[in-house]
Amino acid sequence: MRKTMIMVLLMGLGTMQAHAQIFSIGPKFGISQGDIRVTNGFQGDQSKIGYHLGAFARINLPLLFFQPELLYTNTGGAFRDNTFQYDVTFNRLDIPMMVGIKAGSLFRLQAGPIATYLLDSKITSNDTQRSSMIPPKEDFTFGLQAGIGIDIGTLIVDLKYEGGLTNAISSHTQVATDQRQNQVILSMGFRLF
Repeated sequence: MRKTMIMVLLMGLGTMQAHAQIFSIGPKFGISQGDIRVTNGFQGDQSKIGYHLGAFARINLPLLFFQPELLYTNTGGAFRDNTFQYDVTFNRLDIPMMVGIKAGSLFRLQAGPIATYLLDSKITSNDTQRSSMIPPKEDFTFGLQAGIGIDIGTLIVDLKYEGGLTNAISSHTQVATDQRQNQVILSMGFRLF
């Protein structure tokens, strides 16, 4: 009887392990370095360190994997003219849809589209009266991400580059901006199962 129970338990654990290799889900968080670009007499293009947190799921197929993510992202940058310094902050909902291949047992190569929705944004200038402005937001914007990843046990680490395809904010108070948010992203996550 005891041997039978041990066999059933081991078979159940083996089945759960096989299922976990096909589908996994977990939290994900990290940092990014993003920039913004403006024209018409402005200078700078100073980057800003941002952060993101959310969740991912991964479906492992024989040759490929599919990894959708849902992330809250805080990013931005700074620029200046001859008089003022402007700091820009963006709070976004990012939805990357990564597709990739495993290169050995540890390494992954991945790429895919990202959809971004601007939740909130703020432009603050350092004039004598510190002011904040909320630029208009548009619908979803789209970009591409590509990078590498490492899987060590239940830990996942991703290093990706994001390039924007569409413009989040084309202008604000008659200042032309190019908010395609190119950024380098370093993420860490944990597979829960």
